[in-house]
Amino acid sequence: MYKVLDLFCGAGGFSLGFVMEGFKVLLGVDVDWIVAETYRENLKVDVLCEDIRNIHSLDLRDVIGVDVDVIIASPPCEPFTGANPRREVDVLDRLYGDDVGRLFLHAIRIIGDLRPRLFIIENVPSILEPSLKEAIKHELEVVGYPKVYFNVLYAEDYGTPSHRKRAFISNFKLRPRPLKKIITVEEALAGLPDPGEINDVPNHVIKPLPPRKVKKIAKLKWGEELVLYKGAGRKVLPNWIRLHPLKLAPTVLGSSRFVHPYENRLLTVREQARLMGFPDDFVFRGGFDAQYNMIGEAVPPPLSRAIAREALRLLRRS
Repeated sequence: MYKVLDLFCGAGGFSLGFVMEGFKVLLGVDVDWIVAETYRENLKVDVLCEDIRNIHSLDLRDVIGVDVDVIIASPPCEPFTGANPRREVDVLDRLYGDDVGRLFLHAIRIIGDLRPRLFIIENVPSILEPSLKEAIKHELEVVGYPKVYFNVLYAEDYGTPSHRKRAFISNFKLRPRPLKKIITVEEALAGLPDPGEINDVPNHVIKPLPPRKVKKIAKLKWGEELVLYKGAGRKVLPNWIRLHPLKLAPTVLGSSRFVHPYENRLLTVREQARLMGFPDDFVFRGGFDAQYNMIGEAVPPPLSRAIAREALRLLRRS
């Protein structure tokens, strides 16, 4: 059984796909205790709730007790994403100058120290800007991985009901086989009980809204947004979008709030989790905002499972 370490594990979307494919996840690492509690409860895996900057690789080796075959990591994307209006203008400053951006380098440090057979680092596509890409490649070469591949995958190609383009940096080419069918919003939300009634589905309750807000969202047509906010540069991004039932959902971010296709309310946390392919028995802890944020920052489980299946093939072949 191949063994996995998950850095910046979040709620557990990345790990979940590997568990589904028969890997043994030994440990998750994350600084947020609510996230760690969610991960631990659902994955039944211990979490080291600590700032990665304070973690020595030897400490991780002592906790795990064995060599790991795979390290997966999802360093924070805020320093790199165009959705962040405070993103550093200089591309390299996002990796070397930004305090949060440098967490990416700590993931590389641990990968270099623990020497897994396979590593996979997930982040936003803007990590592929040429100078940033070359810097990351150089840092991985320094720690002993001369072959580095920047794989771009779309979550919707693997059964996720929302659009999500992500970069997966690895020492192998990742070419998981895509599905031939796209899952729509209506299909994703089908079968759930009325959240306004008592039900036993976890995280499936309506977030209350002020009456004035309800009146505003009642006027939205499919695909229209209530809110526009400023991203990096001159980029303007929509939020509070009324979902089109026959299409994919837009990219789910931590800040994303979606209006139900037919009802004048926000999606419940459970409905939002379904847009990312989480199973209904995956329970999110914390308040509403923490739960939405965990979902938006996760690797969608259908995508992570496709990657894990590909990882299994590569490990067996090598």
